[in-house]
Amino acid sequence: MAKPLRILHCFRSPVGGIFRHVRDLAEEQSKAGHEVGILCDSLTGGAHEDRLFDDIRPFLALGITRLPIRRRISLSDATTLWSSYKEIKSLQPDVLHGHGAKGGLLARVLGSALRVNRYRVARLYTAHGGSLHFARTSPQGLLVHSLERMLEFMTDGLIFICDFERRTYETKIGKPRTRAVMIYNGISDRDFRVIPTRSDSVHFVYIGMLRDLKGPDLFVDAFAKTERRVGRPLSALMIGDGPDKDKYRTMMVERGLGHRIGMLPAMRVQEAFAMSQNVVVPSRAESMPYIVLEALAAEKAVIASNVGGIPEALGADSKALAASGNADDLARVMTAAITEPDWRQRTMPETTSIRSRFSASVMAADTIQLYYNILELRGKN
Repeated sequence: MAKPLRILHCFRSPVGGIFRHVRDLAEEQSKAGHEVGILCDSLTGGAHEDRLFDDIRPFLALGITRLPIRRRISLSDATTLWSSYKEIKSLQPDVLHGHGAKGGLLARVLGSALRVNRYRVARLYTAHGGSLHFARTSPQGLLVHSLERMLEFMTDGLIFICDFERRTYETKIGKPRTRAVMIYNGISDRDFRVIPTRSDSVHFVYIGMLRDLKGPDLFVDAFAKTERRVGRPLSALMIGDGPDKDKYRTMMVERGLGHRIGMLPAMRVQEAFAMSQNVVVPSRAESMPYIVLEALAAEKAVIASNVGGIPEALGADSKALAASGNADDLARVMTAAITEPDWRQRTMPETTSIRSRFSASVMAADTIQLYYNILELRGKN
């Protein structure tokens, strides 16, 4: 029997999809007998994230290490790297698994530093979109993509969470020069349960970070256009936190929508799903968003931009997909969802199909197998 591993997951912000991904991996890996820990930013997150940390804490034998990790590359990164190195060295991990651009930088640079000191550790990286969202021709994109290419020499394994991410990496950064595999994001069996809508539910709900990349402004525009299409007032909620929250609130008030689109802070996704039957995902860029998988597992109707790996979940020709960045097209789909009989039943994929392709247990098992494969190869070097 293979020996249990000491696994440390490194990422920046403990919010959104990356945090969900790491929590699922950590729980499944801990249940499989491994010792797991988290290293992440101390500057982001609030009461909601604190509750999520409390949920996962029993599965973290290596604990939770939080340090200030800035979003953008800065001189403060040197201090973060040194502090992280001391923390990581004391935990003696077998695996450093970085998630997102900053987490990937930490895991690979610090893992390489440990290996200089003859410490045997596997260095893995899952992008989760991250640096892949930058345009190839932008100055920041050129910098970040060049850095990603250089970091391949410090990488034992790349994990892509959907085929879109793999293809984008090859287009923007190049064909991987290290071991690379695709392992879909997965959700747990407890996510597969119908969540009925409340008696005071709204027509549409947006759940997620309040920043332009995720498209809350498109949601507001499309909502107003949907009202005009159906010829009557509708209702909606925006649930989440983020840097642009006040901007969207002002936008709604200026357009006379302040009484028909409510705003609530981040909450457990099951509570948010009870607010509406129709979940709108208007993102300008995504990889494989958990909110889509979670909503499908809860048997909600998903209306989404045709970006990232979303078509891999909904189907490439799904009538639930709207053109990216196009509020008119999003309104067209939103209108169909609330006016056409049995729209969800006709449009959404079968729950059994989602369960078979996007399973947390399969995701964790495949990831652990990759760790072992890498460590075995390293042992032969």
